[in-house]
Amino acid sequence: MLLFTEQELRQYVGLNEEAVNVVENAFSQLAKNEAIMPPIMRVDIEDQNGEVDVKTAYIQKKEMFAIKISSGFFNNYKLGLPSGNGMMILISTQTGIPEAILLDNGYLTDVRTAAAGAVAAKYLSKENIETVGVIGAGSQAKYQLRALRLVREFKKVLVYSRTSNHAKTFAIEMANELGVEVQPVETAEAVVRNSDTVITTTPAKEPIIKAEWLHPGLHITAMGSDAEHKQELEAEVLAKADILVCDKISQCARLGELQHAMALGLLTEQYPIIELGELTSKKVVGRQNDEQITVCDLTGTGVQDTAIALFAYQEMKKRNKGLIIENRPILLNN
Repeated sequence: MLLFTEQELRQYVGLNEEAVNVVENAFSQLAKNEAIMPPIMRVDIEDQNGEVDVKTAYIQKKEMFAIKISSGFFNNYKLGLPSGNGMMILISTQTGIPEAILLDNGYLTDVRTAAAGAVAAKYLSKENIETVGVIGAGSQAKYQLRALRLVREFKKVLVYSRTSNHAKTFAIEMANELGVEVQPVETAEAVVRNSDTVITTTPAKEPIIKAEWLHPGLHITAMGSDAEHKQELEAEVLAKADILVCDKISQCARLGELQHAMALGLLTEQYPIIELGELTSKKVVGRQNDEQITVCDLTGTGVQDTAIALFAYQEMKKRNKGLIIENRPILLNN
């Protein structure tokens, strides 16, 4: 069995076009029923403002599949620690024997989540955008901007965070990295009203974006809500969208922004909800003009985890990296 550390994975597995393509293909396989993905298991640690998720999926004809354990402890900033952490285990689809452990501390989750945001923007954002809005100024907000840059050019970024110092630090870092103007703003409304594409990356429990702020041509990728108690978008935002996309409808109806709109009865049975894999597999067309309002609800899927874990494994194997651990099962005598 091979063991890979975060340091190695960061060195050889990056957020690039190949990683985005890997995640895009995984969504297509899910839409074509070429993957088996069970519901997410989650443990809430409410007294510590934390949660631990277990996600997995088997993609047909792959030699291994991933089981991912990921945590989000949102008071960690008080300890000088990142809120996200976790690891992935690759298991043989032939024998069920663990083949690799990826001790990524949540890095691969950041990569695959950002890649999904890039895929959403590729099909739903306007081709030509001037300004990108980001709500939230943490690690995933940075990854989302980097990923968006792989599929869209933009000249300006507006960022809002409840902690203004975080927004200022974010602005300096990302302006230097991307070579574009990054401006902190004082309200989420200012972000939405003045942006072509908006990305939300918070663990908010109450809506941040209101429907009255939407305008023609706007695209929103909301990736913060992945539990029953989370919500970044006012439910009416989804009802106002010309195109509404989910990474997985059944999952978003339980954990994502979709759950709140459905609970209020804002979406009728006739309201067309599209899965991201239907766009990537060309079953359905995404944005068709620059006037449409589009929304993508991302809750994070096990098929993304298996795809990125296999991609990382292959990248590391090509370079002969990883620590070999003897883990041979004891054979039973007949």
